[in-house]
Amino acid sequence: MNMPDAQRALLIDLYNKSSKHSSYQVLPNCLRPFVGQEKIVTSSRFERERWSYLLSFLDFSDAAIADIGGNTGYFTYEALDAGAAHVSYIEGNAVHAEFVKQSASLLKREARIEVRNEYLNLTDEELPENVDFVFLLNVLHHIGDDYGDKSINRTQALASISAALRRLSTSATYLIFQLGFNWKGNINLPLFETGSKAELLDFVRNATRGFWKIEHIGIAERTAFGVAFKEATPDNMIRDDSLGEFLNRPLLIMKSCNAPMICPIDN
Repeated sequence: MNMPDAQRALLIDLYNKSSKHSSYQVLPNCLRPFVGQEKIVTSSRFERERWSYLLSFLDFSDAAIADIGGNTGYFTYEALDAGAAHVSYIEGNAVHAEFVKQSASLLKREARIEVRNEYLNLTDEELPENVDFVFLLNVLHHIGDDYGDKSINRTQALASISAALRRLSTSATYLIFQLGFNWKGNINLPLFETGSKAELLDFVRNATRGFWKIEHIGIAERTAFGVAFKEATPDNMIRDDSLGEFLNRPLLIMKSCNAPMICPIDN
């Protein structure tokens, strides 16, 4: 596919436009030949490494997906390339939503991507349709900041996060989930007292017991070849501050108890 220079320039401009949460994602493989990774400024959050981990367990063939807080669409496009039938891309940042809308048009994928430029407050709102997979990656700790009631306190924020997770279990089979340790991304507003992976996972288990079963826990490790996400072990569950806060966040694959299945008493 040939992409006219004006169209390429538009995508580069949209990607590089400064906005909240900008430059978070590398380009998906389908866009790299046309835009060029060297033309954009990015601070990757290890999208390729997370995606590689997910593909080792999940089959996206013919799937319906909701990508909530989809940023510039890395996981949306990679899911489509992995065989997904349709993605509802939901993103409140107008610049990011326009990037995905324009790139979908240029790649002739408008029929397979629904672009919704909005913040979805899952504490009170339902997904617009039932889906096979939900990507909810590093979104919910921004409640009271990017979306929702800005007057809530930390306790209320945790309650809202719990409610959002439970609500999703009725409209998705699988949830791919990450949560930050700090409320609103502010290190002065920790959500968890110890900041440990175990504490975060205990919160998720308690919040979702009877609603979701955690099937896999991916933990980032530094290897001779770079960063890789691997199954949780007693060793890699120890917080490693040399990796930075983001890479200490577990990557969870969760299956709904309404899938149908019976969740164990101890999730």
